[in-house]
Amino acid sequence: MTVILNGNSLTIDQIEQVVLGKEMVQISESAWEKVSKSRKLIEDSIREGKIIYGVNTGFGKLSDVSIDNGALEQLQYYLIRSHASAVGAPFSEEISRAMILLRANALAKGYSGVRKETLEQLINLLNHQIYPIIPEQGSLGASGDLAPLSHLALVLIGEGEAIVDGERLSGKEALAKRGLKPIRLSAKEGLALINGTQAMTAVAVLTYLEAIKTIDQANRFAGLTMEGLRGVIDAFDEQIHETRPYQGQIEVAKKFREQLKGSQLITKQGEIRVQDAYTIRCIPQVHGAIQQVLDYVRGVLEIEINAATDNPLIFPETGDILSGGNFHGQPVAFAMDFLGIAMSELANMSERRIERLVNSSLSGLPAFLSPNPGLQSGMMIAQYVAASLVSENKVLAHPASVDSIPSSANQEDHVSMGTIAARHANQIVQNSRRVVAIEGLCAALAVEKVGVDKLSSESSKLYKWIREEVSTLDEDRVISTDIEKLSIKMKKEKL
Repeated sequence: MTVILNGNSLTIDQIEQVVLGKEMVQISESAWEKVSKSRKLIEDSIREGKIIYGVNTGFGKLSDVSIDNGALEQLQYYLIRSHASAVGAPFSEEISRAMILLRANALAKGYSGVRKETLEQLINLLNHQIYPIIPEQGSLGASGDLAPLSHLALVLIGEGEAIVDGERLSGKEALAKRGLKPIRLSAKEGLALINGTQAMTAVAVLTYLEAIKTIDQANRFAGLTMEGLRGVIDAFDEQIHETRPYQGQIEVAKKFREQLKGSQLITKQGEIRVQDAYTIRCIPQVHGAIQQVLDYVRGVLEIEINAATDNPLIFPETGDILSGGNFHGQPVAFAMDFLGIAMSELANMSERRIERLVNSSLSGLPAFLSPNPGLQSGMMIAQYVAASLVSENKVLAHPASVDSIPSSANQEDHVSMGTIAARHANQIVQNSRRVVAIEGLCAALAVEKVGVDKLSSESSKLYKWIREEVSTLDEDRVISTDIEKLSIKMKKEKL
């Protein structure tokens, strides 16, 4: 099923289809009309001798320098080459693909002044599975993601590097392998390609998609933990949560009641204990708050993926070409910092439940869930790993958006650091998924000690889902392999 781009209606689900499902993409007819009108206004304005930022002027602090009409194309090439200064490991192929998709959608809005050939070349990269190699470090998040997007733009003109069929090639070779040729940039097009928030937004969308999957898995595994620890179900009673009606809290409590229905392991208050520790009793309150953060993040991203974020913007209806600041990544920066903090807290809760599972003085289960405590260490060091990951998360969760370093000779005197926020949030989600995987492994062992046959029907399915990937721990082995196997399954599959 082909995804149609018009610049206004791209959804997060469609991004998932294109980026992960590799659906084909095309531009709508109405979008092509807007692109054509926008380009015509640029060309008319150049002929009329109007001064337009980035078209016949320099960039940033050099915006007061006028450029002769004979050098307008050369200006765009110098821009792309000089700004392709990012460093570090490359973004994943998925993030590269998402960046292309988002930039194409932004240009399809018809406010950027690019030619049809340039937008078509972006679509060609997607549909022919050509992935520009884009180093992940070097963006300030205003004026947009200049450095990473420049590496993307290089491939359009046959420069830079790209991956095709797993092979690292020059931009020209990558295009040729798919029967394509480099394009020539015209006035304004280099700036239109790189002046936007699509690097941070690409990372943000994929991070969000992983986060919503991880919180669902964390809820399910925590339910299994409750059964392993003979948890008290009363704390999830609907009456409690209606008195503090946060929607996330209400929904999480309901999910737990549904998952644990029919369990012979869950207890009522007073049967074994009156109440559980906070990391069990307060799951609806904490996980629910995390869910509400993710809902907020989704709202931000749904706006950003359909926004025009370059500068200047072209308005054919009024004839205006206006310089502004839509490239500033502050909304995404805040959202990603918030997501990172929330997912760090999800892992914090999970690690404390892991401790309750492996600590025999708290659980009443064999020490470290070992098959032979003393001779064999069981899940002892798995808890260390979880503790290490949550500690790393606490460092990564320091907000990137509170920092700013002036650039371009103080012309660009406040920046968002949105791409750093997105990259940190992404790493927090990867760490958190592994922590949750460790909880899942420990919870599966715990319920084996108290009776798998007594699980609720939903938890029984979950237990089998875990055991399809990782066998029970009947003697000590390399736990790292188990953690990674379950984590990979969690990344690929939805429960």
